[in-house]
Amino acid sequence: MRTLIFQTLEFTVLIPGMLLAYLPVKSSLKQTPKKLAVWMLPLLIICSCFCGFACYRFHLSTRSVLLPLLFVLLVLYHSTLLISLWKSVSIYLAVCAVFSCFNSLSRAVSAMLNFGSEHLAFSGSSTFGILYNLFCILFVLLIWYPASHSVKEMVEDENLAQTWYVFWILPVLVIGLNLALIPKYNTILHTQRFLRGYIVIVYALLLILALFYSMFLMMANILNKNKKLQQENLFLSVQQERYENLRSAIEEARQARHDIRHHFLQLSAMAKDGDLEKIKEYLQNAMDKIPTLDYHFCENHSVDNVIGYYYALAQKEEIPFDARVDLPKELSVDEMDLCLILSNLLENALEASRKTTAAQQQISLEIYQHSASILLIRVENNFDGTIKEKNHLFHSTKRKGLGIGTQSVRRMAEKNDGSCNFTYEDGVFTAKVMLRADL
Repeated sequence: MRTLIFQTLEFTVLIPGMLLAYLPVKSSLKQTPKKLAVWMLPLLIICSCFCGFACYRFHLSTRSVLLPLLFVLLVLYHSTLLISLWKSVSIYLAVCAVFSCFNSLSRAVSAMLNFGSEHLAFSGSSTFGILYNLFCILFVLLIWYPASHSVKEMVEDENLAQTWYVFWILPVLVIGLNLALIPKYNTILHTQRFLRGYIVIVYALLLILALFYSMFLMMANILNKNKKLQQENLFLSVQQERYENLRSAIEEARQARHDIRHHFLQLSAMAKDGDLEKIKEYLQNAMDKIPTLDYHFCENHSVDNVIGYYYALAQKEEIPFDARVDLPKELSVDEMDLCLILSNLLENALEASRKTTAAQQQISLEIYQHSASILLIRVENNFDGTIKEKNHLFHSTKRKGLGIGTQSVRRMAEKNDGSCNFTYEDGVFTAKVMLRADL
């Protein structure tokens, strides 16, 4: 009976192991953590008891049962996640590598504590099973915060996607070495010279793993910073270009309004002379030169001109554009940020509309002041059914990498203490943005 309990203890480390594997991917679960724990925890307990009984009943080594069980749990682990296979396998193997080192370390410490007691069956030693579980649980508690924060950010970062293709190599090597180190006969560990060498090797493997994971995390942070700087430069260049386009359009509209006053003065002088034909000719020439940008949607001139600019583009391409805007002349939020958010959303809406059939084309814009400090924006447009999204981030359909428009909107919304939400269903893409003013 004691042997059954001690062998079962070797399998119960699956519980802290799976817990550690889930910590960095908590935000990528297909179901809530509570629902996952409801069926996963009883399953692991049943597996541990069943495998312990199988080893005891059929005189099997725990290693021969544990290896196929780990493979089954890997498949189960990946099936509960929304991340790529490379990431899930790499994380799972990293946990297995660390725990395999603790397995060897527990054997060594158990042998030290029972040195000279060669009559104890090593695989059935209560000291080994207890130490193995204790080391693993303590490690999980120690690594809990870094795994659920620093490693979590690394897992969610799409800039590091290709680094996961090589991450699994060292964990596999460490697991193989630890398996090879397990002595065929338990009494070998009670040889003082072998025990010392065994402990040195185990500590060396743990140190190598710690250095490897630390270097990988540092490398990931450096790559991430460089990639973010490149993205920032790209964001700035795109936003600068759009800002210049908007400023030119707004300036053209203002110039047109200014010219109208001069036209009225000229017409007034012609009217005094009574030359009706000359007035008609002058009016026709003037109307041909007035830009079609001068639409009116709200009292705020900047927002009005931005919407008018994209409304004119939509009209030119015969894309239906429904705009419902209710904004005062003075806004509670940053005017320039609001204009840039609108330009990004409407630019994306126009791009998506150009890829759909004429019958499907439709853009809808709604902006209103919800309260003294909150402004709400909603933009809807039909699309061709193709959206490139990964881990809740939208990727550009025109180039490699994340979409500039949605990323810019997200950043400017956060800058204004707001939020944004992008959804797509039944061929309709909806962007909702909330901006909050500091009053």
